[in-house]
Amino acid sequence: MKKSLLAMISVITAVSLAGCGAKEAASTPQGDGQTAAKPKVYTTIYPLEYAAKRIGGDHIDVTNLVPAGVEPHDYEPTAKDMVALAGADIFAFNGSGLELWVDKAVGNLDKNKTVIVNATEGMDLLHAAAHEHEEEGKAEEHAEEEHDHDHGEFDPHVWLDPTKLKAQAEKIKTTLVQKDQAHAADYEKNFEQLASDLDQLDKDFKDMVTQTSKKEFMVSHSAFGYLASRYGLLQVAISGVNPADEPSPSQLKNLVEHVKEHNISYVLFETLVSPKVAEVIAKEAGVKTATLNPLEGLTQDDIKANRDYLSIMRDNLETLRTALK
Repeated sequence: MKKSLLAMISVITAVSLAGCGAKEAASTPQGDGQTAAKPKVYTTIYPLEYAAKRIGGDHIDVTNLVPAGVEPHDYEPTAKDMVALAGADIFAFNGSGLELWVDKAVGNLDKNKTVIVNATEGMDLLHAAAHEHEEEGKAEEHAEEEHDHDHGEFDPHVWLDPTKLKAQAEKIKTTLVQKDQAHAADYEKNFEQLASDLDQLDKDFKDMVTQTSKKEFMVSHSAFGYLASRYGLLQVAISGVNPADEPSPSQLKNLVEHVKEHNISYVLFETLVSPKVAEVIAKEAGVKTATLNPLEGLTQDDIKANRDYLSIMRDNLETLRTALK
């Protein structure tokens, strides 16, 4: 993010904080029969938005900063986003290197007003997967190492393991209970229902994997490490943690050979990134393609169809059931 933009954001945020504080002081209910304004919760990725809405229900207002259809790895907030964020009561972000802008954003927030939730803090994380295929010389290796460093040491896609999304959701629940004691019982109840749904999803994935003959699948980018680790599968990724990374010609050739040699019958691509590389590999290897959704964000079609985390993860389950036959 450019220094000029950061300076502008800092100024606007400071002004906004002062304005929001004054507005809150003026609008805080004092008399009987009045209720406080709903807590404003801001999130950075769809799975956290989903968890917050499931837990908070009608008691909170939830805003996800990354717009529908936008890939979160390369998203940067606008000055308008930062002004809005300054009015948050709770700011929940994924962390672990996913949101490269978040440290600067957090630095501009009033910690007396906004409770900040790093949803992966203290979590057992996987290291970002090194590219699985041979590199073309030391120059390319050095460039890839720098790029990996830019995007963090760890794989941030924890929400694709339902048990880890449950842990993230519990952090949000705990924060809501602390922030809004009046609705604590509802938050606890809603969290327990969400936890039950995620436990059932976890069980269904375990049951599916026991019925498959293969354990290896190929995907567009290295987003499914936690899912693979949880269920004893092996992810073969075309690109690294960031989907913008594309394989070199020699790596592309190795990937085609890998598909053939390991009897992989599907190359799986995603919703928010171009499928062209996956389609090339599938065509060269003579196999099929299908969609495996990393749930980094919803598309407009997902929203229109009322799809959510659970329904999309169940679609992923069926896709893997077919791909692993």
